[in-house]
Amino acid sequence: MRVLITGAAGMIGRKLAAALLARRALQGQQISQLILHDIVAAEVVVPHIALVGDLSGPGVAAGLIAHRPDVIFHLAGVVSGEAEANFDLGYRVNVDGTRALFEAIRAAGYAPRVVYASTTAVFGGPFPEEIPDDFAPTPHSSYGVQKLIGEALLSDYARRGFFDGIGLRLPTICVRPGKANRAASSFFSGIIREPLNGLPADLPVARDWLHTMASPRAAVGFFLHAAELDLAAVGPRRNLTLPGVAVTVGEQIEALTRAAGADVAGLIRDVPDAAVWAIVQSWPRRFAATRARALGFQAEENFDQIVQAYIEDDLHRV
Repeated sequence: MRVLITGAAGMIGRKLAAALLARRALQGQQISQLILHDIVAAEVVVPHIALVGDLSGPGVAAGLIAHRPDVIFHLAGVVSGEAEANFDLGYRVNVDGTRALFEAIRAAGYAPRVVYASTTAVFGGPFPEEIPDDFAPTPHSSYGVQKLIGEALLSDYARRGFFDGIGLRLPTICVRPGKANRAASSFFSGIIREPLNGLPADLPVARDWLHTMASPRAAVGFFLHAAELDLAAVGPRRNLTLPGVAVTVGEQIEALTRAAGADVAGLIRDVPDAAVWAIVQSWPRRFAATRARALGFQAEENFDQIVQAYIEDDLHRV
């Protein structure tokens, strides 16, 4: 069993690679080779092959598929804020890179399992109180459009039998360890992570804003489950909206207070940011995720569990 992870140097990529190395098997087969690819080197213990390059560059995707991975986790991408700020980069990485990968698989003439990291940003308002599975994706951001194009490509290539694909519309992943990235949603993690590390954190939106989140631990579980799922049960609609915890920012802060005390929560400062607020208001807030739940995808039940997952998995770790 050979496994490829694109975007392997990212937070989810690193955690997924570590989980695969720990379990040593996938789909009932021993993992013989782990191929890690990103624009920068992925730092994961052996056995693995670490490759560096731009997935949209000439021959790069073909070189990866030459290893003939049985399972491909396609996580590589430019995040929301950066995709909005740099139109050309977002389309080159999120669209051209994805198409290049899919075309390389088609040219290789075999049909691996492909698990594609998509996003709930494929949805655009006006929204109902809860987004049902059949709600039409009409994104209001370049990032959402780029990911929706990837979903459409995945569905068509899977329909044609070029690979066995499934797309996962991830909720916001929180609490993300390390430094903040350029995602507009980065503050959802920052207001928990920074105070737990003794640092102040700026809150750019209203405390009554509600959003759906899942932990990095749950995200890794989503990908592993998708890699082993019988896709006959998924049917022709290969892109799934995943479950998460719908919680207000104020409820996030209450969970932080329960975990670490009022002094830690007091490190959060209300600093409104009109640009972030404009992007956040274009996102859906709560999802039914009926199909994904029925297929066995699981997230946390409350935000206290998300805070605890960060404390156990990442706090004070380098």
